[in-house]
Amino acid sequence: MTPPFLPFALPEIGEAEIAEVVDTLRSGWITTGPKARRFEADFTAFLGEPSLQSIAVNSATAGLHLALEALGIGAGDEVVTTTHTFTATAEVVRYLGADVKLVDIDPATLCIDLAQAEAAITPRTRAIVPVHYGGLAVDMTAVLALARRHGLKVVEDAAHALPSTHGGRLVGSFASDATVFSFYATKTMTTGEGGMLVTRDAALAERARVMRLHGISRDAFDRFTAKVPSWAYEIVAPGFKYNLTDIAAAIGIHQLQRARGFQQRRAEIAAQYDAAFAGLPLVTPPQPAAGDVHSWHLYAIRLADEAGITRDRFIEALFERGIGCSVHYIPLHLHPYWRERYGLRPEDFPHSQHAYERLVSLPIYTRMGDGDVQRVIDAVRAVLKG
Repeated sequence: MTPPFLPFALPEIGEAEIAEVVDTLRSGWITTGPKARRFEADFTAFLGEPSLQSIAVNSATAGLHLALEALGIGAGDEVVTTTHTFTATAEVVRYLGADVKLVDIDPATLCIDLAQAEAAITPRTRAIVPVHYGGLAVDMTAVLALARRHGLKVVEDAAHALPSTHGGRLVGSFASDATVFSFYATKTMTTGEGGMLVTRDAALAERARVMRLHGISRDAFDRFTAKVPSWAYEIVAPGFKYNLTDIAAAIGIHQLQRARGFQQRRAEIAAQYDAAFAGLPLVTPPQPAAGDVHSWHLYAIRLADEAGITRDRFIEALFERGIGCSVHYIPLHLHPYWRERYGLRPEDFPHSQHAYERLVSLPIYTRMGDGDVQRVIDAVRAVLKG
C-alpha cells in the first residue's frame, strides 16, 4: 500500500488545549479577557525576566506593526532588515509610511549580515529588524552594539525563535526595544493565529495595548468586569483591531507549557537528519553555538551544485514520494512590489539569491514519528542518489 502523504507541517494539539478551549466557550468570555491575561503573564514568566511585559496580539505581523508604531516610526524614516524573510517583516514598515532598506544575509547562518546592515545606515535610519531565521538566533550582542553605535531602535522578528537562545539567554530577554513571536499554525507552538509582543519599555507597552484595540483608552476586559458601572471610554488614537481572543489564548496557555518538549523533539529530528545526510551533495542547516538552543522551526537544506538536480525538480521528486516540502523564502527582492519600489536586483543580494535557488525546507514537527522521519530520509537519499 502507498503510505499516506506526509505534509510539510502539522500542529500538535492535546487534550489539555481542547479542555481549556471548552472551558473558555462555557465561560461566556470568548474574546480578549482572563485567558489572554493569563497567557501574557505565563509568557513573561517563561522568559524569566519580570521586567518584561507581554502583549498578546492576533498575529506576529500585528505585533511588529504595533512595536514600530509605538516607537514613532513614520514617513521619512528608514528601517533596515533582511531580504531573506517573509514579507510581513518589511510590509509593516510601509504601513507606517516609512521606507525599508533591505540587505543580504550571512551565507553561513542565513540571518542578516550585520556588516551590510551597518553599511546601509543613513541619517534617515531609525531602526533595525533582525530576523532569527529558522530558529537560529541572530548574534544579538552584535545587533545591540550596532544599534548603540548608531542610535537605532531594535525590534526582533522572533517568529521562528521560541525557545531559541543566544549566549545562554532566551530570545525575547535581550535589551531590544521589542521582540515579536508568532503562534501561527506551523510555528514551534501555536494558537491557530496569534503572536506576542514583548518589551521592557513601559511607554511602548502602554501604547501597544491602546493601539491593539481601536485606540480605546480602557481595556474591554476591565470595562466589562468592573464592580461599578463603567461603560464610558475614550478613543485616544486611531488604533487597530489586533487583540488575541481568549479562545486562542486558551490553546496558547498549554502550548507554552509544552514548548521546551516540542523543541527537544524537533532537535531530535534535526539530529537524525544531520546524521543521515552526511556525505550527500547538500548543505545541512547551521548549528547553534555550543550551549545554545535552536528552536528548529525549519530544517532548510541547500542543494550543492554537484547534486545534479534543480531545487524545483527535487521538490517535485519528494512530492511524488509522498513528502511535503516548502521553500523559505522567496526573497523580498524577487517580489514585484519590493523589486519595483526600490529597484532591486538579484545581484544586489548574492548570498540570499544563491541560497534561495537551492533551499528546500523538509518536514520537521512533533507529530512526526521515527517512521515518518525515516521516510523523509529515504526519499531525500533516493532522489539525490538517483
